[in-house]
Amino acid sequence: MNATAQDIHNSLETVAHFRQLRKGNAPLSFANAAIKRFQALRFEATYPDLLKSSRYQSATQFFLQELYSDKDFAQRDQQFARIANTIAKVFPQAAVNTAAALAEVHALTEQLDHEMAHAYLALQPANSTDDTQINAAQYIACWRQVASPALRERQLDMVLALGKSLDGLTRRPGLRTLLKMMRGPATVAGLVSLQKFLETGFDAFQEMRGAQEFLKLIATRESDWITRLFEEDTVACETTLTSLLARNAGI
Repeated sequence: MNATAQDIHNSLETVAHFRQLRKGNAPLSFANAAIKRFQALRFEATYPDLLKSSRYQSATQFFLQELYSDKDFAQRDQQFARIANTIAKVFPQAAVNTAAALAEVHALTEQLDHEMAHAYLALQPANSTDDTQINAAQYIACWRQVASPALRERQLDMVLALGKSLDGLTRRPGLRTLLKMMRGPATVAGLVSLQKFLETGFDAFQEMRGAQEFLKLIATRESDWITRLFEEDTVACETTLTSLLARNAGI
């Protein structure tokens, strides 16, 4: 199915909706940021070998920074929405599909993070002032209250599909040249964040010279975590997750 500019807009409107719900709600905003930070740490701790790999480092960092990060993507999203129609007209359909895949992943991730933030706040005592931290036990409890194994697998499938799309774009003749030619116009139009994202993603996947093994590793390890977080004994899961994060932090 070929994506359209409207598909991109619809996903970004979903992201904007959840962002607006957090606006002016400091506890919810802090909780959402805490969830995202924890997830970024978990992802980083799961792939230390890929982050040190000369072949896979750039792609792993791209996933960590653009999909599993606690960064504020509001500026990039606004720029993305502004030129969705242009992307659909100027770029090949494969690039439009990739842009739509990114927006769709972003929308579902925002929804799940938002729901987990609410679950986290519900765990806190009424007089608690600690709304910026989350531990493994709290994260597991929130995870199990939100979504389902099927929905988390769908989220993973969407991430993998995005990776396959990016890998496919690296085989498109002339696309890298087109991206380079866009730098000047993008700067003039105030689209620097979006331009950087497009170039970084393209280069990261091009450096791998084939993403099949990389995406297989992502699929295997993330599926394992989905199973653990839903099905493993709570104490055992907490111990594994805490140990993983501590080991990665050098504690």
